[in-house]
Amino acid sequence: MKKEDYKIHIIGAGISGLIAATVLEQNGYSPTIIEVTDSVGGRVKTDLIDGYQLDHGFQVLLTAYPAAQKYLDFKSLELQYFLPGATIFKNGTQTTLGDPFRDISLLFSTLFSGIGNFSDKIKILKLNKKLKQKTMSEIFSCKEQSTWSYLEEFGFSFRMINDFFTPFFSGIFLENKLETSSRMFEFVYKMFQEGYATLPKKGIGEIPNQLYRNLKRTTFKFDTKVVSIKERKITLDNNTILESNFTILATEAHGLIPNMKHQKMAWSSCDTFYFEIETRTIKKPLIGLIPKKGTLINNIFYHTSLKTTKHSNKELLSVTVVDNQNLSKKVLLERVQIELKKYCNIDVVRFINQYSIPFALPKLSNLKYEMAPLETRLTRGVFLAGDTLLNGSLNAAIISGEKAALGVIETISNMP
Repeated sequence: MKKEDYKIHIIGAGISGLIAATVLEQNGYSPTIIEVTDSVGGRVKTDLIDGYQLDHGFQVLLTAYPAAQKYLDFKSLELQYFLPGATIFKNGTQTTLGDPFRDISLLFSTLFSGIGNFSDKIKILKLNKKLKQKTMSEIFSCKEQSTWSYLEEFGFSFRMINDFFTPFFSGIFLENKLETSSRMFEFVYKMFQEGYATLPKKGIGEIPNQLYRNLKRTTFKFDTKVVSIKERKITLDNNTILESNFTILATEAHGLIPNMKHQKMAWSSCDTFYFEIETRTIKKPLIGLIPKKGTLINNIFYHTSLKTTKHSNKELLSVTVVDNQNLSKKVLLERVQIELKKYCNIDVVRFINQYSIPFALPKLSNLKYEMAPLETRLTRGVFLAGDTLLNGSLNAAIISGEKAALGVIETISNMP
């Protein structure tokens, strides 16, 4: 059978599915992507509302991600860079903590920030050195413990963990107790250390859009729902049955495959609010953190501190809530605006939109960085892809999509 004659279907047009299609095309195949929504991206999307670019949740691209460097064209994404640090709102004051070795403008504010003690700053240098020397395989083979206990064992003071590490990494891990695996902490910290947090000029959704535009021989079926997957057969919700030599499931497998119906994945959620603001309280491209226990707001960011494609006369502020305390949308919105005023002295001009994201990050243990292509194979003709296979990151989503496609290719090459 010729390569172009193989019927290879990919379920889901998120990052993993798009990467799988990319790898298949590079190897001469012509896959079909089936997507339940009307566009690509999955959890990585950007809306245009009232002249503003609103990402589905506050997300960044870390330039040090090896897989992102391999498959994304950073130059055409027109990446806009965050400064390596954060502004912390505490006790009515606003202080900035950052890495002065990477941006000298952060030197004095960091030295006199009052966040942590002198010993903490020495330990940050030790942590930097340790993780710079540590390989990915070493990070992901280390003993797993909670990030909180890892930081305690490293010797950081309670104040440093509470005032900086907890609010900063809670916004990344989407849980506010730092229960996430220390492997994930070391990996993310190393990525921040070796590169920069960025956003494409057109918003985070430009990442899947770039991958989509680069696909030349892939067929897309949008607004199409899959209800079950079996060997060589895909059933749609209109009872259409598609013949498939190989299927890559680049979305959650729960409910689609008979023997996986009871293996439901646990997820972390978050809420992101967007507000129009008159003036910025944080002038530089830094995230803002509120370390006070019991507050709803985890982090804030002025998206207009970076260059964007869309322009406005006012400022765009995003607010991320990791734990919504089961409040109604109305009460949550009211409380967030109260906290903005109380802790950050921010007056809202106008509420723009809210994104409640129930499936923001998978809750995983025994985190991995890599896997062999055939490890993605569930059955002879069904393969899995997605960050749920490795760790909750864009880098993992890319790697898993690549490995699933390579698994299909390897299986075909071994056929008699």
